Amino acid sequence: MSTPPIPHLRGGEALRINRVRLEHEPVPAEQAATSGTSTGIAELGTIGGTEFGIWEMGTGSMYDVEAEEIFIVTAGSGTVVIDSFEGRPAHSAALVPGTIMRLSEGMKTTWTVTEPLRKIYFTPTENTGSNS
Repeated sequence: MSTPPIPHLRGGEALRINRVRLEHEPVPAEQAATSGTSTGIAELGTIGGTEFGIWEMGTGSMYDVEAEEIFIVTAGSGTVVIDSFEGRPAHSAALVPGTIMRLSEGMKTTWTVTEPLRKIYFTPTENTGSNS
């Protein structure tokens, strides 16, 4: 039985982020730091030139090259390591419910998830350059 599609969220509608069922797909081999790592996504819509949705990663590790994004962790735990970027040294951030974080386009990251991690993300629908 397939998961019903997630409708775009419209004005006046509410959605319980952590109750939405997401179908996971394996991370592409070139991104997988550990075997069996998977992710799921539900695009919820756009507002003011910004796309928003739900993203989830199962336990494991993966590499990524980021888009411009702000996200808020709603469930799970893990860390993200950000390689040195635009003169800033490499560093890591703990990810737990309530964490808000901004990623910049082109950042190289390594995600390690110890408890399935769910976040709501916000990203420009088109490249608008750096937003300070």
